[in-house]
Amino acid sequence: MEERENSVWNLINDLGSKKGITEVVINDPKRVFVEREGQFIQLNVQLSKNDLYSFAKEVAHFNKKEFNAENPILDGNLPDGSRVNIISEPYSQGSPAVTIRKYLKTIKSFDDDENIFGLNKRWIELFKAMVASRCNIIVSGGTGVGKTTFINLLLKEMSPAERVIIIEDTKELSLSSPNVVRLEVFAASKDHSGLSARDLVKNTLRMRPDRIIVGEVRGGELFDLLQAMNTGHDGSMSSIHSNSPGECISRMENLFLMSGFDVPFQVVRKQITQGVDFIIQLGRNREGQRVVNQIMEITGMEGANILSQQLALRDDDGLIGTGISPKNMNKLHRDGALPQDFFNQ
Repeated sequence: MEERENSVWNLINDLGSKKGITEVVINDPKRVFVEREGQFIQLNVQLSKNDLYSFAKEVAHFNKKEFNAENPILDGNLPDGSRVNIISEPYSQGSPAVTIRKYLKTIKSFDDDENIFGLNKRWIELFKAMVASRCNIIVSGGTGVGKTTFINLLLKEMSPAERVIIIEDTKELSLSSPNVVRLEVFAASKDHSGLSARDLVKNTLRMRPDRIIVGEVRGGELFDLLQAMNTGHDGSMSSIHSNSPGECISRMENLFLMSGFDVPFQVVRKQITQGVDFIIQLGRNREGQRVVNQIMEITGMEGANILSQQLALRDDDGLIGTGISPKNMNKLHRDGALPQDFFNQ
């Protein structure tokens, strides 16, 4: 997309050179904010309402989507890979409202920044072992705590020999491995019938994947992802919007039932316990930095209840092990080269 004399594009291009900005939000032409280190800062700028609509039309064209009265919400990407959401009047007041999640041009690896997400070398060794031993992982967290970034870090630890299918609403995950297929949810329009996340996950099972990666589960596609996790597609992962591992499990139960299957909760919970190995909970510390707050392992069932154990919790000194050795320790040691005494240190 060519650079244009448009106040919105000019602002975005200018902010592209600024470090530390993770979000750009345009509430209306006079109220523009950026997020840096978890804090919103208002900018002293004024945009044109006409430019906002022109910007929205151009972004829609770039994403091969429509933005009009029949399609007042647009989810897509900017040319630099940033994620954008635009909602039009009359659902937003006075002008389109724009939210941009900035794309990290250099997605780091665990080795590039050993303090990323408040981690030290010891915990990074554990996460590498989880990927290498093909554990099924759910990354849990609220808005803007880095769920996508953390999955990107995990993806960088995968073997290039594996066939990976990635499913997303909008393209955010990055994997340079040669045997990767990227699938994107597309809403129905007058030109095509559209495919939901659930359609794509079900089709993925016919595409001979080693691992299935779903950017974020929000509905009944969790049912199909759990089926995949339970039928040989070990090492799959996704993220869920939730504020604690316990809330994450409850949300998984509810999303499972959104698939339309009328099954007892005990059956739902059995599918979760058999499919998911670890829940990694993200959050922010007092300084607003994104951190890993908890590592929880799902260990099985007792009656109708899911059993779990906390392997690590964050306090003022950082992420601290609870001294509990995981049920999957042999797998982590055998396939992930994690020392047998890792949790005794």
